[in-house]
Amino acid sequence: MTEASSSHPIVWLHRAGQHLGLVPTLGGSVAAWQIDDPQEAGARIDLWRPWDGATPDLYQLASFAMVPWSNRISGGGFEHAGQFHPMRPNRGGEPYPIHGDGWLQPWQITQPAPDTLQMQLRSQHFDGNPYDYECVQTFRLVDGGLDQSVQVRHLGAQPLPYGLGLHPWFPRTPGTRITAPVQGVWLCGDDPLPTEHTQQFPPGWDLNVGAPAHGGLIDNAYTGWGGTAQIDWPERGLRLTAQMSDFDKDGGAAHHYCLVYRPPQGPAFCFEPITQPIDAFHQPGQPGLRTLAQGEVLVMNVQWRYQPLPG
Repeated sequence: MTEASSSHPIVWLHRAGQHLGLVPTLGGSVAAWQIDDPQEAGARIDLWRPWDGATPDLYQLASFAMVPWSNRISGGGFEHAGQFHPMRPNRGGEPYPIHGDGWLQPWQITQPAPDTLQMQLRSQHFDGNPYDYECVQTFRLVDGGLDQSVQVRHLGAQPLPYGLGLHPWFPRTPGTRITAPVQGVWLCGDDPLPTEHTQQFPPGWDLNVGAPAHGGLIDNAYTGWGGTAQIDWPERGLRLTAQMSDFDKDGGAAHHYCLVYRPPQGPAFCFEPITQPIDAFHQPGQPGLRTLAQGEVLVMNVQWRYQPLPG
């Protein structure tokens, strides 16, 4: 079902008491992911903060994919195999290119199965950057949740480093908490580019014991993430879990990273599954980035599941 909304139609998928709206023409983004409210007939509960249906600002969408890299790249670009690749800032107010280029381009949508929607992008050196690739996002509604995948295939003649990520926004109630097994966090300056890695978490930042969704600013990448996470909304009696896996061209699993964006104000926060930390292009060894030769693929899968909050 397609719903006209501003100049960007929303394509809806409904299954098992869930409602998923996609906006292919606006960066291949998600407009809403909702479930039926068991307490009120006809009402819905937002699992991701919904789009208002009008603003073209991608940061107001429910979620978008980050491809062919996530978060920021400093230094005006990056060097790979002895060649420097210049990159330009791609968002107003941001001094660095951020979140890749897939979210800035229109995608094409197909429905390969009744419970599945796919969006495809063919990107060729967008805004003069070096990346030439095709990407497929897959969304499959299942009982109790959503299976989501992002698959990128490098098409350029010269190998390049790739990273992937998802950027969902979650509504936050006063008691909302995020819990995930992590080993450390990159601290940052005002940029916010990473400046120091530590296993000593600042107060209110330790995801291992649960971090509140309200508090001072966090815009930082966590390392050693175990690939699972949960978000609890006590006021809603609801829990949402995530399980991530990512695979390189040889099918090998990798170490996981995640990012928390907790703004001091506003109705929402972000928990982002990512395959590489912030500015990995300029960190020793380019952690998490996968170099793909022509035709090689990087895949990221996330299984989202919701359930009543225990107790």
